[in-house]
Amino acid sequence: MTPAKPVVVGSFALGALVIGVVGILALGGQHLFKTSIRVVVIFRDSVAGLEVGAPVTFRGVRIGRVESMRVHIDPHAHRDWIPIYLDLDPDRVTWVNGSAATDRAELQSAVNSGLRAQLVAQSLVTGQLTVNLDLHPDTRAIFDAPTDEAFEIPTVPSDLQNLKDQLLQLDLPDLGQKTRETLLATQKVLETVQIAIGPLAASLQTTLDSTTEAVRTVQADTARTLADIDRLAAETRQQIATNGNDLDRLLQSAEGATTRADALLASLNDMTSAHSALRGDLQASVRDLAASASSLRSLLHDLERNPAGTLLRKERQ
Repeated sequence: MTPAKPVVVGSFALGALVIGVVGILALGGQHLFKTSIRVVVIFRDSVAGLEVGAPVTFRGVRIGRVESMRVHIDPHAHRDWIPIYLDLDPDRVTWVNGSAATDRAELQSAVNSGLRAQLVAQSLVTGQLTVNLDLHPDTRAIFDAPTDEAFEIPTVPSDLQNLKDQLLQLDLPDLGQKTRETLLATQKVLETVQIAIGPLAASLQTTLDSTTEAVRTVQADTARTLADIDRLAAETRQQIATNGNDLDRLLQSAEGATTRADALLASLNDMTSAHSALRGDLQASVRDLAASASSLRSLLHDLERNPAGTLLRKERQ
């Protein structure tokens, strides 16, 4: 059997090493050569739903991940705490003054300005949680972790924990008693209103019945009136149909009388015209009557002055 050559064995070993390094870099080994910001946070409420590798965000922008979680128990002091270590990406954090992102002085300045960590629901369906960093300048910084190599960022309760605390602060037995008293008072008011409304409802029903009867009476009278009007219209049409011929004859007679009256007026106009013969005769007769009247007036005048002499002259004549 031919022994293996050292050069061949060395080439295979070197190739395996190169492949291993490339695989490590491809699987995320590039983070081995990057400086990260390692901080620790401690939440006083439950961290159920928070897993290693969960995202760490600042107002929704991802700046890191949850690196690890540990449980610390102090049986003598009867206390325990769970430090959660966060691995922040310095490439995603920039200080305004241009200092290094890993500078603890800048982190402390941010904490003094209100930088706090809070648990936020990542999914309401699965119940997974994330760690969100934000500025809460109105909150007090409480440090719970003992001396540790990582920089601690204070925490604030989550919205769910705040709701639980508010519910716990409620005096539920007293609230239930007050609710029961309110319901009893409401029931008494409803009973009083029902008693007061009873007679009023009866009165309203009586008024409604009276109004309904009056409406029915008016409807009956209206129906009778309309029937009388229809009957009168029918009788009128019948009278017109029956006396139509008489009315026609009366109209014809009226037309004839009108024609004769027109002819008489025409004759009168002819008699009274300026060149009418009848008008001349009438004028001559009027003149003769006027002369006779003048003679008669003269005779009467003479008789009044000398009745005897006048008679003698008359006799002689």
